Amino acid sequence: QVQLVESGGGLVQPGGSLRLSCAASGSIFSPNTMGWYRQAPGKERELVATITSGGSTKYADPVKGRFTISRDNAKNTVYLQMNSLKPEDTAVYYCNYKRDSPYNYLNYDHWGQGTQVTVSS
Repeated sequence: QVQLVESGGGLVQPGGSLRLSCAASGSIFSPNTMGWYRQAPGKERELVATITSGGSTKYADPVKGRFTISRDNAKNTVYLQMNSLKPEDTAVYYCNYKRDSPYNYLNYDHWGQGTQVTVSS
């Protein structure tokens, strides 16, 4: 079992910045992928960015060039630096952990409780 605790959400004005953090604990295996997803009211949860334990990253098109995902493997922590925030970035942001095992049945999602990000003037 893996526990994920997010922090860093809040209210910011358009053009502002926030840095989200997610600390993982429990039965953490490597290799793995951690990432951020978000869900706005009335919409499905969507990928924001992911990063593998080897450092490979992926970003959703709407955040490319504005958001940066990083991780500290020693601390089992993943970060999301969000710059040039837009109102459409408003959502609950969820941290995700998934083991990258050759046995696919082991690679199920673990989720944090989410942290609210609101971008409004």
